[in-house]
Amino acid sequence: METVLLSDSDIDLKKAAEFIKSGDIVGIPTETVYGLGADASNEEAVRKVFEAKGRPADNPLIVHLADFSQAVSFTRTIPPLAYRLAERFCPGPLTMVLPKNESIPMITSGGLDTVGIRVPSHPVMHRIIELAGRPIAAPSANTSGYPSPTSAEHVMRDMKGRISAIVDGGSSEFGVESTVIAIEGDSSVRILRPGCVTKEMLSELCNEVIIDRAILHELEAGQKAASPGMKYKHYSPRAHIIMVEGELESFIDYVGANNGESVYSLIFDKDADKFPYRYMTYGSSSSEQAHLIFQRLRELDDVGAERVYVRAPETDGVGLAVYNRLIRAAGFEVIRI
Repeated sequence: METVLLSDSDIDLKKAAEFIKSGDIVGIPTETVYGLGADASNEEAVRKVFEAKGRPADNPLIVHLADFSQAVSFTRTIPPLAYRLAERFCPGPLTMVLPKNESIPMITSGGLDTVGIRVPSHPVMHRIIELAGRPIAAPSANTSGYPSPTSAEHVMRDMKGRISAIVDGGSSEFGVESTVIAIEGDSSVRILRPGCVTKEMLSELCNEVIIDRAILHELEAGQKAASPGMKYKHYSPRAHIIMVEGELESFIDYVGANNGESVYSLIFDKDADKFPYRYMTYGSSSSEQAHLIFQRLRELDDVGAERVYVRAPETDGVGLAVYNRLIRAAGFEVIRI
């Protein structure tokens, strides 16, 4: 299959929409990461997404809409709190898990009777949804388990020959996938996957915001994943990733004692002047780290890193999203020093 690279011109966006209406797959930019766009109501199109990614069938997909008002067409009920959250955060990087109706096939929802609904803010993605006139399922446009793509180049490297087209919409703004929440009761939400809509932001509208245990721990045997990113090892490059929690001096000592050929470290920008070993930096603030983390994990493969020690980020605000991606990239291997 030839994979066509499209621009963000209106002519090319119409081509992208036609591919999707025809049941084909298109790599599409969003404000979070690039997604593999397919008609969420078309079982065969969704099956192509799972095949292109090599994604397990029990890993649910998120459905993207042009406006939250369209959610009534794909869900059984919408709690009042969902409307209040949508008013604040939609369009944007927030996904709400809601009871689905029969218009969303079970293959799209990973066998669950719920579906994640999101209204993306990226103008390219938004326009393609409008032009296609379809709900668009769009998991990250990478090989399953590999770091998510934040540029059209990343998508082409992973998906060339597997999908019909890729729309180049520039670099992703946020760099990590959307926050996924489930609504519990009248004024409580549970964060199933952290993102750039943070616990602190949700707390402004909710009496209680629960951090699901699966964000920082592996699911128990037999437990179903209610959200993408919960069940399997994710976001991992070919290099062996090891998270290290501790002060910089202790981190330097640990890396020095375990250094060797093809060993790199991923550190904060502010640490660079003091760090004596091979490294890459991934920002200092949590938002910078979110924007850069997947790009850096891919670059570590490009330079031939075989083992990578990562300075653990903070776990408040957006930092929780970065920590979540890293701990899963590391397969929950964390060294505390």
